[in-house]
Amino acid sequence: MPDPDLAAEFRSALRPLVRRFNRERTVSLGKSGILNRLNEQGPATASELAASERITPQAVAVALRELEELSFVARARDETDRRKVLVQITEEGRTSLEREHAAGTQWLADALAQRLDDSEREVLSSAVPVLRKLMQETVDE
Repeated sequence: MPDPDLAAEFRSALRPLVRRFNRERTVSLGKSGILNRLNEQGPATASELAASERITPQAVAVALRELEELSFVARARDETDRRKVLVQITEEGRTSLEREHAAGTQWLADALAQRLDDSEREVLSSAVPVLRKLMQETVDE
C-alpha cells in the first residue's frame, strides 16, 4: 500500500537539496537537458529534442536560439535528407556542460564530506541503487 507520509517526507527532504544543487547552474535546467541529450545521443532535429525533453517545440526553438548565440550548439543540414536540419553540440557546449556538472558535483562532494559522518555516507551510498530504480520507473512512465 502506498505511504503518502513517506512520499511527502521524501519530497520535502529533496526539495531544498535540489534547489541548492541547481544554484550552481549557469545554464537553465531545460538548456542543460538539451545539451545532455545532444552530448549523449548525438545530433537531433528540434522536434526530436522537444519530444525527448518533453517540452513544446516553441520552448525548444527559443532554447536553441539562445544556445546557438552562446556557440553551444550548431545547426547543419542532414546529409541524407537535406530537408532536415540537425542540431549538434559544439566543443564549447561540451565544455560548458562539463563545467556545469563539475560545479554541482563539487558542491555536493564538499557537503557530503563536511556534513555527514562515515556511517551516514554509507547509508546514502546504499540508497543510490534504490533511487536509480525509483527514477528508472518514473522515466519509463
